[in-house]
Parts: sequence; C-alpha cells; structure tokens
Amino acid sequence: MSAPHTNLETQKRRHRGPLIGMALVAIFGVALIVYWQFEEAAEGNSPTSDTVQPETGTEPASAPVAGD
Repeated sequence: MSAPHTNLETQKRRHRGPLIGMALVAIFGVALIVYWQFEEAAEGNSPTSDTVQPETGTEPASAPVAGD
C-alpha cells in the first residue's frame, strides 16, 4: 500500500534541513575523533636513543683483537 498524497518536491524541501543537520553532526563527530587521535599521537612518548633496550640474551659480535 502506498501513501495517498505524495508530493516529492514538498517532501524534498521539508527534509532538506534535517538531512543537512544530520550530515553536519556526523562530519563533526568524525573530525572530533580524528583531532583526538592526532592530539594523542602528539602527546605520546616517542622513542629516543636514551631509552634502555631490553636484553636479548646474546652478546654482540666483537672484532678480533690483533696480537692474539
């Protein structure tokens, strides 16, 4: 069963505002999440050469000493 009085132009005009509003809210939400991720990455700890590396259990290869 279909609606008895359908006027597509009137329906388009009446729904344009709410649809645009919902799209703007969705875009704002995505932008907020992206901003939050970039802020977290900027404030995070970055690895530096001063940090202690975990022991692997193997000794590094050493160069042969002359005279042995």
